[in-house]
Amino acid sequence: MEHQSHILHAFDRDLESIQANIMKMGGLVEAAIAQAATALETQDADLAQSVRAGDKAIDALEQQVNEEAARILALRQPIAGDLRTVLTVFRLSGSLERMGDYAKNIAKRTGVLMAMAPINGSAKSLRRMARQVELMLKDALDAYIQRDAGLAADVRTRDVEVDQMYTALFREYLTFMMEDPRNITACMHLHFIAKNIERMGDHVTTIAEEVIYLVEGAYPDDDREKGDRTTQGTGNAR
Repeated sequence: MEHQSHILHAFDRDLESIQANIMKMGGLVEAAIAQAATALETQDADLAQSVRAGDKAIDALEQQVNEEAARILALRQPIAGDLRTVLTVFRLSGSLERMGDYAKNIAKRTGVLMAMAPINGSAKSLRRMARQVELMLKDALDAYIQRDAGLAADVRTRDVEVDQMYTALFREYLTFMMEDPRNITACMHLHFIAKNIERMGDHVTTIAEEVIYLVEGAYPDDDREKGDRTTQGTGNAR
């Protein structure tokens, strides 16, 4: 009996360790989103470079989390809720790593845009969009720690706002490009940044859905409405 209790305690410590690393990873991604958006708005080349360099820490944590989770599956053979926890960790780490990649890509494009004439108001609009995603991520991670399916469901619905922001920016950039062909290159880079932020919102939605799965044992059975109307029918779904 004592041996069994020791095994259970060791298992609990393993779960706590990988979940702590998920939260650490989430914190780094939150910071990367905020810093990438700030670097774009303020044209801060040093901050943009810091975001690019910081992505290595996010990648390293993903590898560590996945290795620890795989070891738990192999050695502990968890069942029911514990198994869902480990599987959720795999999926969360993947979504967070992709979000880190998108933040790094925004930072890369910031360096290119600094050499071009600015498009009025675009950086502020993108920062507002990024802030929305950042707040959604914070709430999704809180929902994960608190095992709060209701908060996760709320995060899931808020992605429609991000999609709507993206659609509005997409149309705005088209207008700028049609008005003056000299704006085309800058607007293309800005569009890719907006798309990166929209994709980050999709990954936060995935995290929220994983929390619902973790708590309730099933994914939401309703299709989430998409506010992005620019890619419908193209096969470019989340």
